[in-house]
Amino acid sequence: MNSLANVKLFLLDMDGTFYLGDELIEGSLDFIRRVRETGRDFLFLTNNSSHNAAFYVQKLSRMGLSIDRSRVMTSGEATCEKLRELYPGRRAFVLGNEFLLEEFREAGIPIDPENPEIVVIGFDTTLDYAKMRAVCDFVRAGLPYIATHPDFNCPTETGFMPDIGAIIAFIEASTGRRPDLIVGKPHTGIVEAVLRRTGLSVRELAMVGDRLYTDIETGLRSGMTSILVMSGETTEKMLAASDTIPDLKFGSLKDMIELL
Repeated sequence: MNSLANVKLFLLDMDGTFYLGDELIEGSLDFIRRVRETGRDFLFLTNNSSHNAAFYVQKLSRMGLSIDRSRVMTSGEATCEKLRELYPGRRAFVLGNEFLLEEFREAGIPIDPENPEIVVIGFDTTLDYAKMRAVCDFVRAGLPYIATHPDFNCPTETGFMPDIGAIIAFIEASTGRRPDLIVGKPHTGIVEAVLRRTGLSVRELAMVGDRLYTDIETGLRSGMTSILVMSGETTEKMLAASDTIPDLKFGSLKDMIELL
């Protein structure tokens, strides 16, 4: 039996899977077209909390794909849901871009850079030493410490840029603490948010992405089909050395089309 036969919704990573930087990966739009033709659906699921859903909707539109915000979920958005559940009304120090701060404001989570009750870090491409000193002070003081996702690197057209995992390592080196909670792939918080939004079961989902330790681990830990594409971070050497084995492997989204 086609192992994709029962998939109703494809969860698609973005960086390294659908595009690299500002360059669409060949065949990505054809994949979306075929998914729609077969009566299935898709949801972009990105760990990149340096931007919000509205940003990604606009970016995808420039690349030729028009969708609404309901078809994008970021780790920042999933983190907001988790904070409302675990720390309702708590004031947050948020290490992140303006896009992440906007997500927090839209979610009604109070932001307080001076006297917070919890610490949240995202992938902050506006990071500077003053921010790193402040976040380390609050983490060292013992406040609850939450990270949007764990990725070490973010793929670009020319290679990689340091992601939140490098920030977590910096904070740990200074404070001796790691996050109390990580929400994004492969952790359960972001999967729970997807299930609430879609009303589907994990057996009806497939996670498609380019990273073993986030995308593929998400599928394996949650029980959904895991599909690795080799268009981003993972190399054949990395795959051969890993204990994380995807259910399926393709060169890119384009190579999946004939099985849909």
